[in-house]
Amino acid sequence: MTTKQLGFFGGSFDPVHFGHINLAVGILEKGLVDKILFCPAHVSPTKGQTPPAATPKQRLHMLQLALEDVPNCVPYDEEISRPPPSYTIDTIQQLRGEVRLIVAEDTAYRFDHWKEIDQLLEIAPPIIGVRHGCNREKLHALPEKIQLKIEAGLVEIPALDISSTEIRKRLKKRLYCGHLLQGKVLDYIHQNTIY
Repeated sequence: MTTKQLGFFGGSFDPVHFGHINLAVGILEKGLVDKILFCPAHVSPTKGQTPPAATPKQRLHMLQLALEDVPNCVPYDEEISRPPPSYTIDTIQQLRGEVRLIVAEDTAYRFDHWKEIDQLLEIAPPIIGVRHGCNREKLHALPEKIQLKIEAGLVEIPALDISSTEIRKRLKKRLYCGHLLQGKVLDYIHQNTIY
């Protein structure tokens, strides 16, 4: 019997969008993990000055709506149940079994700002979704140990270039966003006037 490999995908998810889901589905389809936990951060330490616009519970609810029909992707509320800030290392250490850290390429280039990053990448080897190979200049600006972990975890995933920041701007301007996130998430945003 083979052990199930778990993927951990953390972030603000403010709001969750098709880009997040596309990355997760691509990783699942490549057989790199069997299940992915989407874990909204209470407040990311890297975004302390600009906390999420939606509350932790709202972001969790949006994830529940977005993932209810996506196989092997589930919301995970561990970080929002703890006081902020949310450190990935603390959450990963509580998970049992083999865990892979899932991030988009732009996040990986900021690994040197993460708490206990060497230990984190050791216990949860990263899977890094990239569009067309990695940005060598940004990669070589990082410590060598981190560079090696990133290079080992690079996976080509046709990316959807969608940003939660852009979605929030579009919503404030009352522009159409149905091409960027699921209808039920959009309905929830409008019903609760989140952005």
